[in-house]
Amino acid sequence: MKSPTPIRLYVSPTGNDRWSGRSPQQPFATIARAQAAARRLKQCAAVRVELRGGVYVLKKPLVFRPADSGAPSPRDEWGRDTGPHRHVTWAAYRNEKPILSGGRRITGWRETEVNGRRAWVTRIGGKFTQLWVNTRRAQRTRLPKRGYFRGATPPASVYKNSIASLFHTETRFKFLNNDLAAWRNVRDIEFVALHFWIESRIPFASINSKTREARLQWKPRMRLTDDHQRLGVQYYVENVFEALDEPGQWYHDRSRGELYYLPLPGEKITTVEAVAPRLKQLMVVEGEHLHFEGLTFSHSEWTPGEEKHTATPQAACHIPGAISFRRARECSLRNCAVTHIGSYGVECIEGCSDVALQSNRITDLAGGGVKIWHSWDTKAKAKPGVGPDTRWTNSCRRVIVADNEIADGGHRWRQAVGVLVGKCSGNQILRNHIHDLDYSGISVGWTWGYAESFGYGNIIEHNHIHDIGRGVLSDMGGIYLLGVAPGTRVRFNRIHDIESRGYGGWGIYLDEGSAYVLVENNLVYRTKSQGFHQHYGRENIIRNNIFAFGREGQFMRSRLENHVSFHFTRNVVIGDGTGQMAGGAWNEARATVDHNLYFAKGGQKLHFAGKTLAAWRKLGLDRHSLVADPLLDKKFRLSPRSPARKIGFVPFAVNP
Repeated sequence: MKSPTPIRLYVSPTGNDRWSGRSPQQPFATIARAQAAARRLKQCAAVRVELRGGVYVLKKPLVFRPADSGAPSPRDEWGRDTGPHRHVTWAAYRNEKPILSGGRRITGWRETEVNGRRAWVTRIGGKFTQLWVNTRRAQRTRLPKRGYFRGATPPASVYKNSIASLFHTETRFKFLNNDLAAWRNVRDIEFVALHFWIESRIPFASINSKTREARLQWKPRMRLTDDHQRLGVQYYVENVFEALDEPGQWYHDRSRGELYYLPLPGEKITTVEAVAPRLKQLMVVEGEHLHFEGLTFSHSEWTPGEEKHTATPQAACHIPGAISFRRARECSLRNCAVTHIGSYGVECIEGCSDVALQSNRITDLAGGGVKIWHSWDTKAKAKPGVGPDTRWTNSCRRVIVADNEIADGGHRWRQAVGVLVGKCSGNQILRNHIHDLDYSGISVGWTWGYAESFGYGNIIEHNHIHDIGRGVLSDMGGIYLLGVAPGTRVRFNRIHDIESRGYGGWGIYLDEGSAYVLVENNLVYRTKSQGFHQHYGRENIIRNNIFAFGREGQFMRSRLENHVSFHFTRNVVIGDGTGQMAGGAWNEARATVDHNLYFAKGGQKLHFAGKTLAAWRKLGLDRHSLVADPLLDKKFRLSPRSPARKIGFVPFAVNP
């Protein structure tokens, strides 16, 4: 049924709350005034609130509660609509650009000199870890300027080849040479370790130059080694006053309430626009039938409070979104910009359903892009014999993340991902452009092993994912899955340029317990490790994909289990500079691998987990597969003469 013409309200930074707000010429001045007016009007009609261009400085987050909600269509006893929906929409006025800012503009600059360099300084209190100058994220001081320090080699008592030892941590560590010093305001300097699949970011408690020992304010989550090697961790330090010596850098002296900035060429002290974040979140939506269109959300900050000891797990999952949908139903965020953010961009939590996040630009992120998350039901009791996971009941479902650009993330929380989905089902991640992140592009699932996962039927299709990892962390994937996930589909995705720091830069990565997943019609190329990797799992279907140019091989299985791991069929598999096709654990088959086409550019001999093709076939693998040039062009399009058709490969199109 057609929606009625909405009643329109208008807001402008130059408006007046005493005006009617019913025309662009007589707008309200504040969003709060428009919100009060919309609450009264929505009882009888749809409402559309349009914001004129300009900056709306938020002193606290915008909060939309059930009282602000629209209403669904009334229905008869058969569930049929008998009237129109009454939506409440908050949108940009025509082609204007309203910016909802959680920051504060910094003024009062004066000339000074720091470390022999021309600098500006101003008075400002509070705590913030990010600064934007003329819309550009400014660089906080760090050492070393380029690359990383390395910690001292840990004693044998710390380095052990066991899972438990990974999480044996201490607040003290030894540094090498004169890498660290007793710098000014040492407790405001952050130690940033890059190890395994996480970043540990912790302020110092003390630095002793004589003993070359540093003490941290709390323990890191994982041991301070270079991944699984017996080497000291790679790290850098941030917010060092003595390192303030390059144009574009800044330093905040909290004890003195002074902010220093070294201007770039051409920047003028009289016209510079500098913004520091103030709010943790910009908007919270807790209602129904609430829609947001064409708005820009900017300038937020998140630092660990009570979460400080658990703030940096895999995927930075505890970090909130600057925009938070909570228990929201049939709401949307469309054609918006979420930029200059100190956390995740957008989150759906506490049982959201039927929320659409579509055609947004989510960029310049301290963390990741979108988080769809579960929550722990503290009132529920575990069922006898089933286990505590039965209390994960407050999951989000049917959230659509489509047609967004999610990029330039991980500025502060390196392990955050483009789209993160926890113990949630029925969500769709479609046609997104995800790039320039330091960890995985898309991560779905949050159950390690074969226990109840609460994550079914998630659809990941037609996404373009590239420039992931950037050599910062290890153990990642362009698309990363966890747990038993029947109905989950990974199809028509284009994934390339996945670069881990150490081990594990995979294209599609099915981690612990991944089961009953369909991986089909994906194009994966130029990965540090293999294009496809399954740690361990059950009965996954990997078919009709192109896996090409993995530097360490093209597909891999890490663990041999007493069941069928996966069915790997009708795939085109190409090496460039390596004849290594399969890697990992293959003493027995326990998988269907057949009707594939293999080719190594340059004429290298093919190897399958250290075996020749003949030895590989004795395991019952690839008995009907071919070795031939697939005749692909530079865009991975098949020639009509391609032998791929002989294995039943069906050409497919992906995002350009």
